[in-house]
Amino acid sequence: MQRLRSLLHSLDRRSYPAYKEIRGTHGTPPVELFIDHVQGDPFAAPSRVRIRMHTQWPRGRFDSEIKQTALEDFLQRRVARWIHRRGTGRSGSGKSGAILVVRPGQEILKRSGILVTPSWVEIRAAVGLPAAGRRILARQAVYLLTEELPALAQETLTPAVADGKELLEHLETAEDSHWLRAQLPAHGLVTFLADGAVLPRRSGVDPRPMDQGARSLSSPVSLRKTFMMPSGHKIRGLAIPEGVTLIVGGGYHGKSTLLSAIERGVYDHIPGDGREFCVTVPTAMKIRAEEGRRVASVDISPFINDLPDGRSTQCFSTDDASGSTSQAAGLVEAIEVGTGLLMVDEDTAATNFMIRDRRMQLLVSKDQEPIIPFVDRVQELHRSLGISTILVLGGSGDYLDVANLIIAMETYEPLNVTEQARGVAARVPTGREHEPPGPLSGPPERIPDPLSIDPSRGRKSVAISAKRKDTISFGREEIDLGSLSGPTELAQVRAIGDALNRLASSHLDGHRTLREALELLERELLDNGLDLLRPFGAVHGDYAMPRTVDIAAALNRLRTLRIVRMVS
Repeated sequence: MQRLRSLLHSLDRRSYPAYKEIRGTHGTPPVELFIDHVQGDPFAAPSRVRIRMHTQWPRGRFDSEIKQTALEDFLQRRVARWIHRRGTGRSGSGKSGAILVVRPGQEILKRSGILVTPSWVEIRAAVGLPAAGRRILARQAVYLLTEELPALAQETLTPAVADGKELLEHLETAEDSHWLRAQLPAHGLVTFLADGAVLPRRSGVDPRPMDQGARSLSSPVSLRKTFMMPSGHKIRGLAIPEGVTLIVGGGYHGKSTLLSAIERGVYDHIPGDGREFCVTVPTAMKIRAEEGRRVASVDISPFINDLPDGRSTQCFSTDDASGSTSQAAGLVEAIEVGTGLLMVDEDTAATNFMIRDRRMQLLVSKDQEPIIPFVDRVQELHRSLGISTILVLGGSGDYLDVANLIIAMETYEPLNVTEQARGVAARVPTGREHEPPGPLSGPPERIPDPLSIDPSRGRKSVAISAKRKDTISFGREEIDLGSLSGPTELAQVRAIGDALNRLASSHLDGHRTLREALELLERELLDNGLDLLRPFGAVHGDYAMPRTVDIAAALNRLRTLRIVRMVS
């Protein structure tokens, strides 16, 4: 690092762009510093660096894909905690002195911030090079780059300081959870929630487990299943089978909390999260009404047809969808990309899409109603397409007639009330007539036009950014992700934005269907890692792995998307 120290001292008080001279590799093992990108201004996006620690982790700590992900996730958390304890470190103009990395949430995800290899471990970080105004502060830069960053690597990445009980628990939890999720299809299940799980969160903005007054989950005997996990630990819990499941109960008794845990079960969770062994089939998607969203050439005719204006719903497009058409489109789009489980909360659904009760059937004749209520399709989705559904309901009693399983939440305790509910349905018939919707088959697959997925803006050929979890700035467009429950970290949203660009530039050619292109992208990411998504520029640590179903959902909400044609 001596050469870097000397170079920095020679730059003292010079104009900020002179920092460009420090780009390159500095230091020798055990710690090397790679300065890949230097910001041109103290108020610009921070500089990109990699700190490489030459150390050998025992091969047994990362000899499988899930263990490697868990080890890198664990080290990312150590790095983030070290930086948090350090404080902002900022003194000077703009972002001077800052060290920035992704701070992980409750989920164990594949990220680009840490890379573990057999001979070294690397941190990808952003740093604010110190300045006063737009003049270089050499002394502060020397301390930041040649002392703090090497200390960060030495104190967080080596087996000598990190390989202990906490790491072993982290790896074991990830392995067991990953294995448990993989067992679901063989046992005819869509989700499993372990006894003792703590499902309530501290608040809507704090995803950590509720620390006071939370009741742990206890499964009803009739729905209880036991597994012996790879760690040797036996686990039992609530097993929800394939088919149509209702979650019912009074307000504030835990219906939506249970559904939220099922949603998040597509990811592995850290020890202490409370939902470590709550697992769900990985392609599960939550469907809701999204008034005002754009829909591009979706066949919603299995759910809505014979519109009064004569418009076809077999290739339905609109710039301003209603609640019912948006929910129908979201459902068909999820089927198109291979979902195995649909989740619906009555509170966020379009009422006229979900149900048409007997009184409405008598008042408005069937030939005047273009909507085929979901209640008349939900069983056929499972029988014909193998797609299960979990619904949270508080007011639609007609679903009691079509459900395979009914769970009532009473003070956060799940009860199997299926037989009781069937008795109620038999004693108190609604008089509603089933409206035969006709046969159901998988929707035609769509072939997107790659030219309609344009990330350019002004002079920039690629202008993609994500500042919040609910929005991607993509070229001249803003993609609204507020209705998606899949992405859990901003780092995933960043990856989704660049994944759309990769999808359009490398895999969508006007002939491949969306599903085919997504399969190619998924294989690429598994083989080559998240660095593949970089459109250009320095390697960085700002990505977390998204699900391909969420990439598809984001694309479907891009307002410029055009479809070349649909194929059956």
